[in-house]
Amino acid sequence: MELKSGNILLRPLRLADAERLAELANNEKISVNLRDGFPHPYTLDDAKSFLQRFSGQEPITFFGIDYNGEYAGNISLVMGQDIYRKSAEIGYFLGEPYWNKGIATTAVNLITEYAYNKLGIIRIHTGIFEYNTASMRVLEKCGFKKEGVFSKSVFKQNNIWDEIRYAKINPIFDKG
Repeated sequence: MELKSGNILLRPLRLADAERLAELANNEKISVNLRDGFPHPYTLDDAKSFLQRFSGQEPITFFGIDYNGEYAGNISLVMGQDIYRKSAEIGYFLGEPYWNKGIATTAVNLITEYAYNKLGIIRIHTGIFEYNTASMRVLEKCGFKKEGVFSKSVFKQNNIWDEIRYAKINPIFDKG
């Protein structure tokens, strides 16, 4: 399963991505915007463990992002359970050399259409730390709506932050 738009490709993760993943992910400018489960420093062992966990998924919900044929980051959907089974949480990261090129926007649009059309998802949501304005812009460009602010709900790097919640509803179900 591959999703493509121009020079951006979402494709299954590969164990061969480990070295580049470790190189790109070992950056505090990335880890500061993600949950603590994303370690810093990010080692080759972290990359191998992650890739072993998510390589060979069916259906695929974790993708590698390629830009001009180079591995540039990851994008994923974490599927909801029980009464939330028609919802998914989106998450993504791009290596710093790939910032400000429209890659994240294209990747979010690609995985959103995949979620709606192939996985039967109705609602995609995420929470962004208040200082991550670049990610907020990506989501807004992709038609995600700000649903609210979870005041002082995030503890990251010994500080308390607001989390800004975004969601997008499959247009088939969005009546307003």
